Amino acid sequence: MELSVSNLMMLFFLFALTTSLWKVYPFLQTKTLKDNDKTDEAQMQLKELMLKIIKENNEDLKREELFLKMKEDKDFDSKLFWRFNQNRLNHLIKAHDREHFTNN
Repeated sequence: MELSVSNLMMLFFLFALTTSLWKVYPFLQTKTLKDNDKTDEAQMQLKELMLKIIKENNEDLKREELFLKMKEDKDFDSKLFWRFNQNRLNHLIKAHDREHFTNN
């Protein structure tokens, strides 16, 4: 059996592709984490908490104050929302604004 250069290149490419996929596979997320706060339910829970705190304070809060009050609230699950930060609150506010104030 005579192998040409192009056939050898194809075999080497397939071997390299297989090896790289085998090495990368363990790093791919294959199952849902139990502390995943990116789910729709977790987002809704955060949004409801945000709206509750805004209503309790008569809508007179700055974003920093809102963030601190959300973290201190008894309904805030610090184990589930361990990644919650000021930037995440800003995204939550913008998503809420887009949902309610867009002209579609």
